[in-house]
Amino acid sequence: MARAEHRPADRSGRLVEEHTGSDPRVQFFHYLIAGLLLVLAGGLAYRQLIESGAYNARERLQNQRRVVLPGPRGNIYDRNGRILVEDLPQVSVALYLDELQPEFRRAFLQIRKNYRASGDRDLPSAEGMAQIARTSVVQRYLDQVDALLGRSERVDARALERHYEHQLFLPYTLIPDLKPEEFARLQEGLPVDSPLQFPAVSVRHYPYGSVASHVLGYVSADDNVDTEEVPGEDLKTFKLKGAVGRDGLEKSFDAQLQGEAGGDIFQVDPAGFEIKPPLVHIPPRQGKSLTTSLDVDLQMAAERGLGDHMGAAVALDVRTGEVLVMASKPDYDLNLFSPRLTTATVADLNQRKAWTNLAIAGLFAPGSTFKTVVSVAGMKSGRIDPEKFMVDCEYTMRIGNRPFGCENGKVAHGELTLTPAIAESCDIFFYTAGLATGPERIAAEARLVGLDRPTGIELPNESHAMIVPDAAWKRKNRDEPWTDGDTANTAIGQGFLRVTPLQMACWAASLARGETVTVPTLVHDPDRPAQHTEPLGLTPEQRAALVDGMIGCTTTTFPHATASLLTTIKAYQIPGVAIAGKTGTAQVTAQHTDIAWFICFAPADNPQIAVAVTVQGAFGQGDFGGAQNSAPVADAILQAYFRKHPVAAPAAAALRPGSPASARTAGSPAAGSTSPGA
Repeated sequence: MARAEHRPADRSGRLVEEHTGSDPRVQFFHYLIAGLLLVLAGGLAYRQLIESGAYNARERLQNQRRVVLPGPRGNIYDRNGRILVEDLPQVSVALYLDELQPEFRRAFLQIRKNYRASGDRDLPSAEGMAQIARTSVVQRYLDQVDALLGRSERVDARALERHYEHQLFLPYTLIPDLKPEEFARLQEGLPVDSPLQFPAVSVRHYPYGSVASHVLGYVSADDNVDTEEVPGEDLKTFKLKGAVGRDGLEKSFDAQLQGEAGGDIFQVDPAGFEIKPPLVHIPPRQGKSLTTSLDVDLQMAAERGLGDHMGAAVALDVRTGEVLVMASKPDYDLNLFSPRLTTATVADLNQRKAWTNLAIAGLFAPGSTFKTVVSVAGMKSGRIDPEKFMVDCEYTMRIGNRPFGCENGKVAHGELTLTPAIAESCDIFFYTAGLATGPERIAAEARLVGLDRPTGIELPNESHAMIVPDAAWKRKNRDEPWTDGDTANTAIGQGFLRVTPLQMACWAASLARGETVTVPTLVHDPDRPAQHTEPLGLTPEQRAALVDGMIGCTTTTFPHATASLLTTIKAYQIPGVAIAGKTGTAQVTAQHTDIAWFICFAPADNPQIAVAVTVQGAFGQGDFGGAQNSAPVADAILQAYFRKHPVAAPAAAALRPGSPASARTAGSPAAGSTSPGA
């Protein structure tokens, strides 16, 4: 019994010892659990403290959207501050699709109900019915607009879906260009709570329509709007289209004219719809404006003068080289390019060949205006003495094996020196003078005054293909030897010669200053200094002979002066202003075209403005030429100029054709001349 009673006590002691002693297996699990808890706590701490920024960034990317708005482009002005190009708001009718979600949902449910009720087993997919619902809702609002405006517009379902999928935050445009009266009608007729809205975008507007169209150029829509000014480059971004310059000054100065983009950053709900107001708003800023050297009054005078003829006119400030006029016909109304260019407009421009700026890209034989260059080359070479070099014009002469006639005046001019030969544009005189001077000297002088290269004007597409030919040029390009007939043709500005109207205007300005080169510019600077380049190299007597001949061209001093209509016809007269000019007419037989030219500068005794005009006409027109067709255009420009910058009559009255003393002063406009528009 004693042993039986003692056993339970012993067993109980052992159980106590087992539970109170150290058990390695239990301790292992304790450590394991503690370690796991530490890992969990560390992970939570890492997520909360270290990676919280990354999670916040992900949340931000999911919950925020960026909308970029292009900045308006800068204005373009003429030299007197009149607006030639501006950005104006264009009002459209639009819907913000994300605000129509409840209506889309109701329409979807009704469409699904109707399909099921019809018993049709070939049901569209849920997404297909959703697209139908969106189209029907948008069309319902467009029908309201149509009813008020008398239109019959239809929703483009594909365009609507593309917009819904990719540009939900941007307005979906129903009608892009409301007229003011249409806008007023909609504001009055639509319900106050209508979701239809009238967002305004900036579009280019040209107050003068087609005036200076080739110079100003045009813009087109641009998807690559610069977004640097708007934060959130990592966010999903929606961009309204901007504009980029495609031609003319709009292209050359695009970086300056471009505005700075602005925009908004919105928070969106889990369904991806916008929560207003925006978290960030940065207003767009307009680009910098550009003041051109053009004078719109002179520009319009030139374009009226050219009328429907194909041609170009350029006028320069002799002192500074600033371009006062650059006209090219045919032209186009720049407003047809804004907000977009239609297929019909493109077809019209192609048919009329209106794209090209003939002032800088039209290459023409300069005709008898080139005789001024030949005169300079001949006098500088010593081959032509303006007083002693005399030619007897009997209307025709033989060069090589064929006769060359005098096409100016259709008469035998008789014995001529340089001054009357310029005034009457005697071909026989200049055939002889060209042969005496030689083609190399003539070509060298033409290159010296810049007729072989672009002027560098701040416009795209200036031609680089001008031609000043000589024996080496002909051998290289025609694989033929140079002949005396080539020299004769070159001496009267025909044959292979090709120049632009801008080049000839620059030559006229250089000749007015008595210098070799004029660098033209289309940017106005009221403080621009007078331009000075290498002297032309004529003595005062040589210069007087040439300039007096140009004055004689526009007066009645010589019996066959080619542009005497400028002083004999009252409508063309400019009281107190003597014009030094030179006519020219070139035949382009390959194109069955005649090219009428007139270059000039005025006042002849103190030059301020230089002009070059070229007009194209049908081949062989009897009454077509520089005097009849181009000189009146130049006169219109000069009249507009001198109405703004009148010249004192006594100074001009003292100037007489044939008076070397007066012509000697013509190369120094800095003495008393003023910059136009200054």
